Amino acid sequence: MIKEVEKRILSSLILIPLSIFFIIQGSIFFAFFLIIAFLLTSYEWIKMCRKFNSLKIFGIIFLFLSFFYAFGFRENLGLYNFLFVVLICILTDLGGYIFGKTFKGPKLTKISPNKTYAGVFGSFFCSLIVGILMLNNFPISLGTLTENQIYSSFDTNTQLYYLLLILSISFISQIGDLTISYFKRLMKVKDTGKIIPGHGGLLDRIDGLIFVIPIFYIFFKLF
Repeated sequence: MIKEVEKRILSSLILIPLSIFFIIQGSIFFAFFLIIAFLLTSYEWIKMCRKFNSLKIFGIIFLFLSFFYAFGFRENLGLYNFLFVVLICILTDLGGYIFGKTFKGPKLTKISPNKTYAGVFGSFFCSLIVGILMLNNFPISLGTLTENQIYSSFDTNTQLYYLLLILSISFISQIGDLTISYFKRLMKVKDTGKIIPGHGGLLDRIDGLIFVIPIFYIFFKLF
């Protein structure tokens, strides 16, 4: 168990800064990064769903749209806004893992035996912490917000809007995680791949993001 945790931590220390580097670069660099990620996750999905052809096609279309919207989100809504959503998803995943492993407790669902109520609490808790820290220190402009405003200076209604927004992003991220877990259980596989030591496949790590990005990109564009 200790070795797996160490692998997970080391992989995260490499992957998270690398991913953020390409996100910050934007444009052609970010597009290249997304293309590689799309090809890898598509391969993992096809391999996992080898007996379900219709599901393969549906999954690839969904992944394509998700990565397409990711590029649009970064380019059209800005770096800080995109990082805001990405980091909430990362802390949702990390918080669920740490709290779940530390406190254990009752299982959340049979779909994913490793998910616990403690993990769900940890996901919401950690996502709120990182979300509020970002809002207090960076210019975020999402939905009804005005760019360059600071969270601490917002009125009560706007602060409540942001808190609900963070919790909503975390919730959708967890739903995405459970959805991919359902398909893994359906296909009788533990992980979508083995490309990331301690984590499994790339799809295992971005299962929340691929649901959050298109939903909230459309939401922010409309509202």
